[in-house]
Amino acid sequence: MNLSQGPVLSGTIVEEYTVLSVSELGRLCTVETQRIVELVEEGILTVTDDRGGEWRFGGTSLRRARMALRLQRDLGVNLAGVALALDLIEEIESLRRELARGG
Repeated sequence: MNLSQGPVLSGTIVEEYTVLSVSELGRLCTVETQRIVELVEEGILTVTDDRGGEWRFGGTSLRRARMALRLQRDLGVNLAGVALALDLIEEIESLRRELARGG
Protein backbone atom coordinates (compact mmCIF):
# COMPACT_ATOMS: atom_id res chain seq x y z
CA MET A 1 0.00 0.00 0.00
CA ASN A 2 1.30 3.41 -0.92
CA LEU A 3 0.89 5.58 2.19
CA SER A 4 1.17 8.78 0.18
CA GLN A 5 -2.30 8.13 -1.19
CA GLY A 6 -3.87 8.27 2.28
CA PRO A 7 -6.28 5.84 3.91
CA VAL A 8 -8.90 4.01 1.92
CA LEU A 9 -12.43 4.93 2.97
CA SER A 10 -15.40 2.64 2.64
CA GLY A 11 -19.08 3.14 3.26
CA THR A 12 -22.62 2.21 2.36
CA ILE A 13 -24.73 4.15 -0.10
CA VAL A 14 -28.36 4.29 0.98
CA GLU A 15 -30.90 5.65 -1.48
CA GLU A 16 -34.15 7.17 -0.24
CA TYR A 17 -36.12 4.23 -1.69
CA THR A 18 -33.99 1.71 0.19
CA VAL A 19 -35.84 -0.31 2.82
CA LEU A 20 -34.05 -0.93 6.11
CA SER A 21 -34.89 -3.20 9.02
CA VAL A 22 -34.49 -2.08 12.64
CA SER A 23 -31.25 -4.04 12.95
CA GLU A 24 -29.87 -2.61 9.68
CA LEU A 25 -30.74 0.93 10.73
CA GLY A 26 -29.14 0.35 14.12
CA ARG A 27 -26.00 -1.05 12.50
CA LEU A 28 -25.71 1.89 10.08
CA CYS A 29 -26.15 4.33 12.99
CA THR A 30 -23.81 2.26 15.20
CA VAL A 31 -26.38 1.95 18.00
CA GLU A 32 -28.34 -0.85 19.62
CA THR A 33 -31.78 -1.53 18.15
CA GLN A 34 -33.35 -0.29 21.41
CA ARG A 35 -32.17 3.24 20.52
CA ILE A 36 -34.03 2.97 17.19
CA VAL A 37 -37.13 1.78 19.04
CA GLU A 38 -36.89 4.84 21.32
CA LEU A 39 -36.74 7.14 18.27
CA VAL A 40 -39.88 5.48 16.88
CA GLU A 41 -41.71 5.71 20.21
CA GLU A 42 -40.93 9.45 20.40
CA GLY A 43 -42.22 9.97 16.86
CA ILE A 44 -38.80 10.90 15.49
CA LEU A 45 -38.77 7.97 13.06
CA THR A 46 -41.74 6.55 11.20
CA VAL A 47 -42.13 2.88 10.41
CA THR A 48 -43.03 2.52 6.73
CA ASP A 49 -43.93 -1.16 6.88
CA ASP A 50 -44.40 -3.70 9.65
CA ARG A 51 -45.50 -6.77 7.70
CA GLY A 52 -44.02 -9.96 8.98
CA GLY A 53 -43.66 -8.55 12.48
CA GLU A 54 -40.52 -6.53 11.74
CA TRP A 55 -40.40 -2.79 11.30
CA ARG A 56 -39.10 -1.41 8.01
CA PHE A 57 -37.85 2.12 7.37
CA GLY A 58 -37.27 4.14 4.23
CA GLY A 59 -33.76 5.26 3.37
CA THR A 60 -34.49 8.82 4.49
CA SER A 61 -34.86 7.50 8.04
CA LEU A 62 -31.12 6.91 8.15
CA ARG A 63 -30.33 10.62 7.81
CA ARG A 64 -33.00 11.56 10.36
CA ALA A 65 -31.83 8.92 12.85
CA ARG A 66 -28.20 9.99 12.56
CA MET A 67 -29.14 13.65 13.08
CA ALA A 68 -31.26 12.73 16.11
CA LEU A 69 -28.51 10.65 17.67
CA ARG A 70 -25.95 13.38 17.03
CA LEU A 71 -28.17 16.00 18.71
CA GLN A 72 -28.47 13.74 21.73
CA ARG A 73 -24.80 12.81 21.88
CA ASP A 74 -23.17 16.14 21.05
CA LEU A 75 -25.64 18.60 22.58
CA GLY A 76 -27.35 16.49 25.24
CA VAL A 77 -30.81 17.23 23.83
CA ASN A 78 -33.60 15.00 25.17
CA LEU A 79 -35.82 13.05 22.75
CA ALA A 80 -38.68 15.57 22.83
CA GLY A 81 -36.20 18.35 22.03
CA VAL A 82 -34.66 16.26 19.27
CA ALA A 83 -38.09 15.78 17.66
CA LEU A 84 -38.73 19.53 17.75
CA ALA A 85 -35.25 20.40 16.45
CA LEU A 86 -35.55 17.96 13.54
CA ASP A 87 -38.96 19.32 12.57
CA LEU A 88 -37.54 22.86 12.58
CA ILE A 89 -34.47 21.83 10.58
CA GLU A 90 -36.66 20.13 7.98
CA GLU A 91 -38.92 23.21 7.78
CA ILE A 92 -35.89 25.45 7.20
CA GLU A 93 -34.61 23.09 4.49
CA SER A 94 -38.02 23.12 2.83
CA LEU A 95 -38.17 26.92 2.88
CA ARG A 96 -34.66 27.14 1.43
CA ARG A 97 -35.63 24.79 -1.41
CA GLU A 98 -38.71 26.89 -2.10
CA LEU A 99 -36.64 30.08 -2.18
CA ALA A 100 -34.11 28.46 -4.50
CA ARG A 101 -36.94 27.59 -6.90
CA GLY A 102 -37.94 31.22 -6.96
CA GLY A 103 -40.71 31.46 -4.56
